[in-house]
Amino acid sequence: MRLPLPPGLERLLAVLREAGGRPYVVGGAVRDALLGRPLEDFDIEVYGLPGEALPALLAPLGPVDAVGQAFTVLKVSRLPGVRGAVDVALPRRDSKAGPGHRGIRALGDPHLSIEEAARRRDFTVNALLYDPQAGALIDPWGGRADLDQRRLRAVDAATFGDDPLRALRAVQLAARFEFEVEPATARLCASMPLDELPAERVFGEIEKLLLQAARPALGFRLLREWGLLGSVAPELLPLADTPQDPEWHPEGDVWIHTLLCLDQAARLIADLDRPRALAVMLGTLCHDLGKPATTRFEDGRIRSRGHEEAGVPPATALLERWNIHTLGGYDLRGQVLALVAQHLKPGQLYDDRERVSDGAIRRLARKCEPDLLARVARADCLGRTGDFRPVAMDWFLERVRALDVERRPPAPLLLGRDLLALGLAPGPEVGRLLQQLYKRQLDGALRDREGALQEARRLLGEQPSGHALPTGD
Repeated sequence: MRLPLPPGLERLLAVLREAGGRPYVVGGAVRDALLGRPLEDFDIEVYGLPGEALPALLAPLGPVDAVGQAFTVLKVSRLPGVRGAVDVALPRRDSKAGPGHRGIRALGDPHLSIEEAARRRDFTVNALLYDPQAGALIDPWGGRADLDQRRLRAVDAATFGDDPLRALRAVQLAARFEFEVEPATARLCASMPLDELPAERVFGEIEKLLLQAARPALGFRLLREWGLLGSVAPELLPLADTPQDPEWHPEGDVWIHTLLCLDQAARLIADLDRPRALAVMLGTLCHDLGKPATTRFEDGRIRSRGHEEAGVPPATALLERWNIHTLGGYDLRGQVLALVAQHLKPGQLYDDRERVSDGAIRRLARKCEPDLLARVARADCLGRTGDFRPVAMDWFLERVRALDVERRPPAPLLLGRDLLALGLAPGPEVGRLLQQLYKRQLDGALRDREGALQEARRLLGEQPSGHALPTGD
């Protein structure tokens, strides 16, 4: 086989060979090449060179960052043709020195055999190596056959359970590649003590499941099947015991509906940046968490009145469990909770569309991003069996686009400094007057800056003595 390697990576490999090392491309890049997927992340394992020699060899190629406490991995950036950093490390063996993922201790050894070094990897499909000099695949643990069988199998059953994070890796990999998990490996995963894992590592795998799987529902089904959902997301457990009205939800209970919605949402995020894509997926995952607490049998129908607002507390609990707050300066938690609270709004506005004002749409844009809300509502509509068409979401999106509030509400026409320039003294009255003006702007009564200034002058003229405009201003 011959992997198409970018020029910057080819140069890095040549430098390591010239120094007497034997570098191999390992792990995900080899797997993805055999699956016909794009190659994005590259990991290099270097045999025959001492670890202390690597930084000086790699420094001329680009910035080098050393990461890891127990075991050093060198991240080389800005290589021509390579997106992100390339990880360069020695082959290593792992040992269990304490509980959980953090209890794994790694020891680098440039003289390890390939078979022994590959033994520490989680799954056979990730234990493949590529020799770039010979153009050859090295497969010490049968990963190629498992790829052909679309099967996920542990490399070493005796040590697989040392790292409980591997259960979540199995979940997201099985969903992303739509692989079957080999039964013995599935039993190992089901026995993992996930409570030992730090929140950021748990959500790291959940994020891959949500953003990289075409059918993330496959992963959540595995979590429930293996009895791991209670450790990862106990807020989701009651969904399977919550029925829905068969007229509107012929697919079944809230758990089934949520999984169908997730797979629909995964089709709607390709054009979004990472924070907003996560907001849509998390909003969809959490959108009906309020139904277990609100579902009642009334007048011969199953109803869940007020479930959108009732979903905010359990959604908050789940986001807290996964330690989700801001992401790259974006208020991810706030956006997700707003999407949960407002997810019925597009349909409600559509039902009342003859009377819905532009101001109502603009005010909604102050609570959440209407474009993201439309996507969650669309996934909610389509995440059912039967003929349910997202006409309400199409109408809603057309309205928010016409008002130019897809991402955010209108910027205020006036700021505090404008009122101060008109003669208003600093103090609480500035904020109150700005709110009053902005409300009229949202209602469409104020359309430009000059009109807003005129209205501000009129309102200031009505202020008590000491706040009125100076004569002749």
